[in-house]
Amino acid sequence: MTKPRKQQISLQNTPYYHCVTRCVRRVFLCGKDRVTGKSYEHRRDWVEDKALSLTDIFAIDVCAYAVMSNHAHFVFYVDEASTQSWSNIGVVRRWHQLFKGTLLTQQFLRGDEIPDYLLTSLEETIEEYRKRLMDISWFMRILNESIARKANREDNCTGRFWEGRFKSQALLDDAALVACLAYVDLNPLRAKMANTPETSQYTSVKLRVESAKQGKQPSSLLAFVGNPRSDMPKGLPFALQDYLQLVDLTGRCIREDKPGYIEENTSLLLHRLNICPENWLKLTTQFRKVFHGAVGHSDVLTDFYHHQHLKRRSGIGACDKLFA
Repeated sequence: MTKPRKQQISLQNTPYYHCVTRCVRRVFLCGKDRVTGKSYEHRRDWVEDKALSLTDIFAIDVCAYAVMSNHAHFVFYVDEASTQSWSNIGVVRRWHQLFKGTLLTQQFLRGDEIPDYLLTSLEETIEEYRKRLMDISWFMRILNESIARKANREDNCTGRFWEGRFKSQALLDDAALVACLAYVDLNPLRAKMANTPETSQYTSVKLRVESAKQGKQPSSLLAFVGNPRSDMPKGLPFALQDYLQLVDLTGRCIREDKPGYIEENTSLLLHRLNICPENWLKLTTQFRKVFHGAVGHSDVLTDFYHHQHLKRRSGIGACDKLFA
């Protein structure tokens, strides 16, 4: 039975979430139609560009992504704290980049005088917009609808383009986060669409490698800020160099012409997170198969299910085994 979205997302437990959205037309999202020979690869540009542009409006950052032939993976960071620093006018401006808003918000944005008896209604509307701008469901709704409309126009048809619901998983600790990041970044290698991470098109790892060559990090993605410390800034709690080395090493191991294990070159990142190499390869090749809900060590999983008022702690056995 499908879980309500409110049971899958708990910002008091984690700001990180893995989301997967899949096309109902299977072959025709971004792939090549073998019958007609027509290519739909340009649609992967649409998905990548739209997702990264929405981060300028929402309080949601993209940590990792991979746009595949019939589905797309994203790892999101929900920046709840930043929404509290936005002014009312700032919230309305952001929302009006997406929708027309109400007559009241349009008047507010123009600087018209708002009657006292309408101020409460205006404030309630703005607070609702503020919540939506940090809501993954609204982010995915706008992303999916915009792509579906463009694809339907191109195909000269109507109807669903995406499955009715996208899938989401809470990533409750650093081990779950880094495993999911690598799983997403290595999707094209497992699908034999690329030979190395840096040559995999429409992925966050390719974008990060290109920026790293210039000594930078891409502004459109959440930055790596190094290992956890007392003065930790906003960002992914790993060193960029460690992560890229880990992804490259893992990518070499999962190719058919390479040994399927990691020996002397085991990444320091795996040591810090206490993940054994054998488990790491399973995590980064079968993440969606072994985990069907929230992911993390048993203690954070227990806390998550307690906050969600759920008695059954599904997936705790797989987490205990693979993050041991």
